[in-house]
Amino acid sequence: MLEDIREKSQGLTAKIILGLIILTFAVAGVGSYTNSVDTSVATVNGESISQQDFNKAYQAQRNRMAQQFGDMFETLSNDQNYMANFRQGVLDNLINEKLIDQASNDMAIRVSDERIKETIRQMPEFQVDGAFDNNRYLAIINQAGFFQSSDFRDYLRTEMTRRQLSQALVASEFNLPYQENLQQTLQNQTRDIRFATIASEQFKSAIEVTDEEIETYYQENQARFENKEQVKVDYISLNVADIAKKITVTDEDVAQYYKENMTQFTQAEKRRISHILIEFNEDEAAAESAANDVLARLEQGEDFATLAKEVSHDTFSGENGGDLEWLEPGVMESSFDDAALALANVGDLSGLVKTSFGYHVIKLTALEEEKIQTLDEVKVALRETVSNEKAQDQFFALQQEMARISFEYPDSLDDAASGVDVAIQTSPWLSRAGNAVPFNNAQVIEAAFSDLVLEDNMNSDVIEVNDDIALVLRLNTYQPANVKPKSEVAEQIKSILIAQKATEKAQNTVDELLAKHKAGTDITSDLASLNASFEVKEKVARFGADIDQSVTRAAFVLPHPVAGTVSASSASLSNGDLAIVEVTSVQVAEIKPDPNLGKQQVSQLAQSAYRGYVDSLKVGAKITRKVVSEPTTVY
Repeated sequence: MLEDIREKSQGLTAKIILGLIILTFAVAGVGSYTNSVDTSVATVNGESISQQDFNKAYQAQRNRMAQQFGDMFETLSNDQNYMANFRQGVLDNLINEKLIDQASNDMAIRVSDERIKETIRQMPEFQVDGAFDNNRYLAIINQAGFFQSSDFRDYLRTEMTRRQLSQALVASEFNLPYQENLQQTLQNQTRDIRFATIASEQFKSAIEVTDEEIETYYQENQARFENKEQVKVDYISLNVADIAKKITVTDEDVAQYYKENMTQFTQAEKRRISHILIEFNEDEAAAESAANDVLARLEQGEDFATLAKEVSHDTFSGENGGDLEWLEPGVMESSFDDAALALANVGDLSGLVKTSFGYHVIKLTALEEEKIQTLDEVKVALRETVSNEKAQDQFFALQQEMARISFEYPDSLDDAASGVDVAIQTSPWLSRAGNAVPFNNAQVIEAAFSDLVLEDNMNSDVIEVNDDIALVLRLNTYQPANVKPKSEVAEQIKSILIAQKATEKAQNTVDELLAKHKAGTDITSDLASLNASFEVKEKVARFGADIDQSVTRAAFVLPHPVAGTVSASSASLSNGDLAIVEVTSVQVAEIKPDPNLGKQQVSQLAQSAYRGYVDSLKVGAKITRKVVSEPTTVY
């Protein structure tokens, strides 16, 4: 049969068909290069801001907000209008950064490679025991998503260039003494006020809401009643801690580990060293003669520490009697190390020791002998260590087996669960953010909402949540985003409309009372009919906490009272009630110098200058924006 196929494939018809297929692929291939799709979210003076850059910035800002505000942000994220403004804010920040980058380039602001390197070496995140550690540096930047060190250097160069420009703007700002005096006067000012609170609740009983109003509100505000898409997954989990519980560790295992890792239980000998240094300068012979004189004086009984302060050219250690603290072999030259290690007893002196710095006289000031912990001393801790190591080895082996079986049998978790001896579990409802451990991991959520799980209904790949936990997911139930039926939210809408109408009614009532009060009419009886009365507060501070801040803000916006006029206004309180606020007098306190105020003002002026500079860049810029939607992928 194969021979027959081979023969027929050589015919003219087969060749024509093959040619058409090749031509189709060729045209499609050319089209894919010539008809590229623009996926940018904005352009700034001809430079694009990509969808990928927006997604990364959006996710980073969202993570910061979620970490800072927790459940409150989760509630806000269900508000479509809020999230639209949130996305717009992220895009605005990217546009501002692009403008700053372009301005920096136009002004030829540069950051040298040497400065980049020095900055990286000085960053405490990359240091171990106060010194730069390249392995730690690479691990941290990889964890942050920079898989090439050049990527991180480019990122740091951009950030430092932006900072250089912003710092130039900030450093040019200053304040004047009269500004400090004016701000202190305003901050320390107090006011005598009186206010009456009108509760909006009392108006609710007379409010009526029709079915048509409920329907209209429901249709116009469906985003408020939307269920976010959710998913439940079945999953199997490997956990090192669970594996460790089943591990048996024998005394022989512990003894073998102790033997193979003896250095972990050995505290090496420690030596504390002092020295006196006579540098070569331009005359090595004179330096050697001076060093011999020092040695002779020490041998005659002079105090080493006193002599070090007097003659040592190493002034830093000399101030401390020549103390170099505990010797770390390899820090000094080998001749120095050899001489220091040859000293047998505390108080022993070396002869003259020559290094590239000059001649040294070395003294052993403290000695701690080598200490080795016995097996009995560390046996309990070692048993746990050996158990964890064995569990880790089994974890990796089982993880490979779980990956193999779940891939070979993708239509069920049963085989994989049986193969690695774990139970299948079911998650709670999961959304794209705000889930409990381990479902707060980005890779887990990406897998749970992936096409592989949702559409193909197959097992996910193995997900390494961390070094100790690995999961495989499978779809249990998917609930797409949908709007709750009106019947389910009708009472909620009715309450909202009643509250809105009650507040409107209260506002109209307050406006009428305020007009009468400003006209000089006594409104005491009117307030009493509304279960309200004026409450007097004296010397209210601008940032006082004993009354509602809405009342305080309204009071400090009002003008100073003048004879024959009433300085009053209304205020909306945080609980939905309203108030009539009147200022009866203003007191100016004695100004006390505040050393921090000037710095605060300069900081505020600098921020204002920076915003003004960015705004000025926008004036002549050509900026185009696109409507940005909620990213569908969690990064």
